[in-house]
Amino acid sequence: MVNDHSQRPMLTLLPPAPRICTTGVIFGVSTTGRDSMHGSQMASPDNPATVSRSRSRILFATSGGGLAVALVILFGVGRWLVMEDPLVKARAIVVLSGAMPLRAMEAAKLYRQGYAPEIWLTHSTEPGATLEEMGILFAGEDHYSALVLIHEGVPPEAIHTLKPPIVNTADEIKVIAPALAPGKDDTVILVTTKAHTRRVRLLWRRLAPGQGRAIVRAASGDPFDPRHWWRNTRDALEVVREILGLLNAWAGLPLHPAQ
Repeated sequence: MVNDHSQRPMLTLLPPAPRICTTGVIFGVSTTGRDSMHGSQMASPDNPATVSRSRSRILFATSGGGLAVALVILFGVGRWLVMEDPLVKARAIVVLSGAMPLRAMEAAKLYRQGYAPEIWLTHSTEPGATLEEMGILFAGEDHYSALVLIHEGVPPEAIHTLKPPIVNTADEIKVIAPALAPGKDDTVILVTTKAHTRRVRLLWRRLAPGQGRAIVRAASGDPFDPRHWWRNTRDALEVVREILGLLNAWAGLPLHPAQ
Protein backbone atom coordinates (compact mmCIF):
# COMPACT_ATOMS: atom_id res chain seq x y z
CA MET A 1 0.00 0.00 0.00
CA VAL A 2 1.24 3.28 -0.96
CA ASN A 3 1.31 5.91 1.72
CA ASP A 4 -1.13 8.67 0.83
CA HIS A 5 1.11 11.21 2.49
CA SER A 6 3.78 10.73 -0.16
CA GLN A 7 1.43 11.97 -2.82
CA ARG A 8 0.76 15.27 -1.14
CA PRO A 9 2.74 18.30 -2.32
CA MET A 10 5.29 19.66 0.10
CA LEU A 11 4.55 23.13 1.36
CA THR A 12 7.44 25.45 2.07
CA LEU A 13 6.91 28.01 4.77
CA LEU A 14 8.37 31.35 3.73
CA PRO A 15 9.16 34.09 6.19
CA PRO A 16 6.63 36.92 6.24
CA ALA A 17 7.33 39.80 3.84
CA PRO A 18 8.59 42.95 5.43
CA ARG A 19 5.88 45.49 6.08
CA ILE A 20 6.30 48.99 4.66
CA CYS A 21 6.02 51.37 7.52
CA THR A 22 4.44 54.73 6.71
CA THR A 23 6.11 56.35 9.67
CA GLY A 24 9.42 56.66 7.88
CA VAL A 25 11.15 53.32 8.71
CA ILE A 26 12.61 51.71 5.60
CA PHE A 27 14.84 48.67 5.97
CA GLY A 28 15.18 49.42 9.59
CA VAL A 29 16.42 52.98 9.03
CA SER A 30 14.30 55.87 10.32
CA THR A 31 14.02 58.93 8.04
CA THR A 32 12.45 61.07 10.71
CA GLY A 33 15.76 62.33 12.05
CA ARG A 34 17.06 63.10 8.56
CA ASP A 35 13.92 65.08 7.69
CA SER A 36 14.19 66.95 10.97
CA MET A 37 17.78 67.85 10.25
CA HIS A 38 16.83 69.05 6.76
CA GLY A 39 13.97 71.17 8.11
CA SER A 40 16.17 72.71 10.77
CA GLN A 41 18.71 73.65 8.13
CA MET A 42 16.02 75.32 6.00
CA ALA A 43 14.72 77.31 8.98
CA SER A 44 18.15 78.32 10.21
CA PRO A 45 18.72 82.12 10.37
CA ASP A 46 22.09 81.55 8.76
CA ASN A 47 20.52 80.05 5.68
CA PRO A 48 21.12 82.39 2.67
CA ALA A 49 17.51 82.14 1.51
CA THR A 50 16.21 83.08 4.97
CA VAL A 51 18.60 86.02 5.23
CA SER A 52 17.60 87.24 1.77
CA ARG A 53 13.89 87.12 2.64
CA SER A 54 14.50 88.99 5.90
CA ARG A 55 16.45 91.70 4.13
CA SER A 56 13.73 92.06 1.52
CA ARG A 57 11.09 92.51 4.22
CA ILE A 58 13.19 95.12 6.03
CA LEU A 59 13.87 96.99 2.79
CA PHE A 60 10.19 96.94 1.86
CA ALA A 61 9.13 98.18 5.30
CA THR A 62 11.76 100.93 5.29
CA SER A 63 10.81 102.07 1.79
CA GLY A 64 7.13 102.10 2.66
CA GLY A 65 7.74 104.09 5.84
CA GLY A 66 9.96 106.57 4.04
CA LEU A 67 7.36 107.05 1.32
CA ALA A 68 4.64 107.67 3.91
CA VAL A 69 6.76 110.29 5.70
CA ALA A 70 7.60 111.97 2.38
CA LEU A 71 3.91 112.16 1.44
CA VAL A 72 2.98 113.65 4.82
CA ILE A 73 5.67 116.31 4.42
CA LEU A 74 4.75 116.98 0.80
CA PHE A 75 1.06 117.45 1.43
CA GLY A 76 1.57 119.33 4.70
CA VAL A 77 4.21 121.82 3.59
CA GLY A 78 1.62 124.32 2.36
CA ARG A 79 0.00 124.58 5.79
CA TRP A 80 3.40 124.70 7.48
CA LEU A 81 4.43 127.74 5.44
CA VAL A 82 1.45 129.78 6.62
CA MET A 83 1.67 131.32 10.09
CA GLU A 84 0.33 134.50 11.69
CA ASP A 85 0.98 136.33 14.93
CA PRO A 86 -1.84 137.63 17.13
CA LEU A 87 -2.70 141.21 16.28
CA VAL A 88 -1.71 144.00 18.67
CA LYS A 89 -1.52 147.75 18.24
CA ALA A 90 1.72 148.86 16.63
CA ARG A 91 3.78 151.85 15.58
CA ALA A 92 3.08 151.22 11.89
CA ILE A 93 1.70 148.75 9.37
CA VAL A 94 4.23 147.84 6.67
CA VAL A 95 3.15 146.71 3.21
CA LEU A 96 5.87 144.41 1.91
CA SER A 97 6.50 144.67 -1.82
CA GLY A 98 4.78 142.24 -4.15
CA ALA A 99 1.32 140.75 -4.71
CA MET A 100 -0.24 144.13 -5.38
CA PRO A 101 -2.97 145.08 -4.50
CA LEU A 102 -3.68 142.28 -1.97
CA ARG A 103 -1.15 143.36 0.66
CA ALA A 104 -2.12 147.03 0.44
CA MET A 105 -5.81 146.17 0.80
CA GLU A 106 -5.09 144.14 3.96
CA ALA A 107 -3.00 146.97 5.40
CA ALA A 108 -5.83 149.43 4.77
CA LYS A 109 -8.26 147.13 6.60
CA LEU A 110 -5.96 146.91 9.62
CA TYR A 111 -5.55 150.70 9.57
CA ARG A 112 -9.32 151.20 9.60
CA GLN A 113 -9.54 148.80 12.55
CA GLY A 114 -7.17 151.07 14.48
CA TYR A 115 -4.10 148.83 14.80
CA ALA A 116 -1.63 151.57 13.77
CA PRO A 117 -1.68 155.32 13.00
CA GLU A 118 0.36 155.07 9.79
CA ILE A 119 1.31 152.77 6.93
CA TRP A 120 4.82 152.31 5.55
CA LEU A 121 5.66 151.24 2.02
CA THR A 122 8.96 149.96 0.65
CA HIS A 123 10.29 151.07 -2.72
CA SER A 124 11.33 148.28 -5.09
CA THR A 125 13.98 148.96 -7.74
CA GLU A 126 12.33 146.59 -10.23
CA PRO A 127 11.04 146.90 -12.81
CA GLY A 128 11.42 150.68 -12.57
CA ALA A 129 15.19 150.72 -13.15
CA THR A 130 14.92 148.59 -16.27
CA LEU A 131 12.03 150.60 -17.66
CA GLU A 132 13.86 153.87 -16.96
CA GLU A 133 16.78 152.65 -19.04
CA MET A 134 14.30 152.09 -21.87
CA GLY A 135 12.89 155.60 -21.48
CA ILE A 136 9.57 154.29 -20.16
CA LEU A 137 8.11 156.06 -17.15
CA PHE A 138 7.18 153.76 -14.27
CA ALA A 139 6.09 155.29 -10.99
CA GLY A 140 6.92 152.19 -8.94
CA GLU A 141 4.88 149.62 -7.07
CA ASP A 142 4.81 151.79 -3.95
CA HIS A 143 3.06 154.53 -5.94
CA TYR A 144 0.25 152.21 -6.96
CA SER A 145 0.06 150.70 -3.47
CA ALA A 146 -0.43 154.23 -2.12
CA LEU A 147 -3.28 154.75 -4.56
CA VAL A 148 -4.87 151.51 -3.36
CA LEU A 149 -4.53 152.62 0.26
CA ILE A 150 -6.14 155.97 -0.46
CA HIS A 151 -8.93 154.23 -2.34
CA GLU A 152 -9.50 152.02 0.71
CA GLY A 153 -9.85 154.98 3.06
CA VAL A 154 -6.31 155.67 4.31
CA PRO A 155 -5.49 159.42 4.36
CA PRO A 156 -2.43 160.37 2.25
CA GLU A 157 -0.66 161.93 5.25
CA ALA A 158 -0.66 158.53 6.99
CA ILE A 159 1.27 156.87 4.12
CA HIS A 160 5.08 156.94 4.10
CA THR A 161 7.61 155.34 1.73
CA LEU A 162 10.84 154.07 3.29
CA LYS A 163 14.26 154.58 1.71
CA PRO A 164 16.57 153.29 0.27
CA PRO A 165 15.22 151.09 -2.54
CA ILE A 166 15.00 147.36 -1.90
CA VAL A 167 15.42 144.23 -4.03
CA ASN A 168 14.11 141.41 -1.83
CA THR A 169 12.57 140.64 1.57
CA ALA A 170 15.93 140.68 3.35
CA ASP A 171 16.49 144.23 2.10
CA GLU A 172 13.06 145.23 3.37
CA ILE A 173 13.85 143.95 6.87
CA LYS A 174 17.10 145.94 6.86
CA VAL A 175 15.17 149.10 5.94
CA ILE A 176 12.21 148.63 8.29
CA ALA A 177 14.08 147.81 11.51
CA PRO A 178 16.12 151.06 11.69
CA ALA A 179 12.96 153.09 11.00
CA LEU A 180 11.67 152.14 14.44
CA ALA A 181 12.90 155.14 16.44
CA PRO A 182 14.34 154.28 19.87
CA GLY A 183 12.16 155.27 22.77
CA LYS A 184 8.93 154.93 20.82
CA ASP A 185 6.69 151.96 20.17
CA ASP A 186 8.97 149.45 18.50
CA THR A 187 6.25 147.13 17.16
CA VAL A 188 5.37 146.87 13.48
CA ILE A 189 2.82 144.80 11.62
CA LEU A 190 4.31 143.25 8.48
CA VAL A 191 1.65 142.49 5.88
CA THR A 192 2.47 139.91 3.23
CA THR A 193 0.87 136.94 1.49
CA LYS A 194 0.15 133.55 3.10
CA ALA A 195 3.02 131.37 1.87
CA HIS A 196 5.52 134.19 2.52
CA THR A 197 4.73 134.58 6.22
CA ARG A 198 7.11 131.98 7.66
CA ARG A 199 10.08 133.33 5.72
CA VAL A 200 9.30 136.90 6.80
CA ARG A 201 9.31 135.87 10.45
CA LEU A 202 12.58 133.94 10.05
CA LEU A 203 14.31 136.83 8.29
CA TRP A 204 13.22 139.32 10.95
CA ARG A 205 14.66 137.13 13.70
CA ARG A 206 17.89 136.64 11.76
CA LEU A 207 18.43 140.19 10.52
CA ALA A 208 16.81 142.39 13.17
CA PRO A 209 17.40 140.77 16.57
CA GLY A 210 16.65 143.20 19.38
CA GLN A 211 15.48 145.91 16.96
CA GLY A 212 11.80 145.74 17.66
CA ARG A 213 8.90 143.36 17.47
CA ALA A 214 7.37 142.23 14.20
CA ILE A 215 3.78 141.00 13.96
CA VAL A 216 3.48 138.99 10.76
CA ARG A 217 0.08 138.95 9.06
CA ALA A 218 -1.19 137.49 5.80
CA ALA A 219 -3.55 139.15 3.35
CA SER A 220 -6.95 137.56 3.89
CA GLY A 221 -7.76 137.95 0.20
CA ASP A 222 -4.78 135.86 -0.90
CA PRO A 223 -6.13 132.91 -2.98
CA PHE A 224 -3.26 130.59 -1.97
CA ASP A 225 -4.70 127.23 -0.84
CA PRO A 226 -2.31 125.68 1.70
CA ARG A 227 -4.23 122.38 1.82
CA HIS A 228 -4.24 121.79 -1.94
CA TRP A 229 -1.31 123.85 -3.17
CA TRP A 230 -0.32 121.25 -5.81
CA ARG A 231 -3.56 121.72 -7.78
CA ASN A 232 -2.43 124.80 -9.71
CA THR A 233 0.87 126.15 -10.98
CA ARG A 234 0.59 129.47 -9.13
CA ASP A 235 0.46 127.88 -5.70
CA ALA A 236 2.99 125.17 -6.59
CA LEU A 237 5.55 127.71 -7.81
CA GLU A 238 4.97 129.80 -4.70
CA VAL A 239 5.68 126.82 -2.43
CA VAL A 240 8.88 125.98 -4.32
CA ARG A 241 10.05 129.60 -4.15
CA GLU A 242 9.40 129.83 -0.42
CA ILE A 243 11.15 126.54 0.37
CA LEU A 244 14.22 127.70 -1.55
CA GLY A 245 14.06 131.06 0.22
CA LEU A 246 13.88 129.38 3.63
CA LEU A 247 16.83 127.13 2.80
CA ASN A 248 18.83 130.20 1.81
CA ALA A 249 17.88 131.97 5.05
CA TRP A 250 18.76 128.96 7.21
CA ALA A 251 22.12 128.74 5.45
CA GLY A 252 22.90 132.38 6.31
CA LEU A 253 21.79 133.98 3.01
CA PRO A 254 24.73 132.83 0.86
CA LEU A 255 22.68 133.53 -2.28
CA HIS A 256 22.20 137.18 -3.20
CA PRO A 257 19.92 138.85 -5.75
CA ALA A 258 21.35 139.22 -9.24
CA GLN A 259 22.80 142.65 -9.81
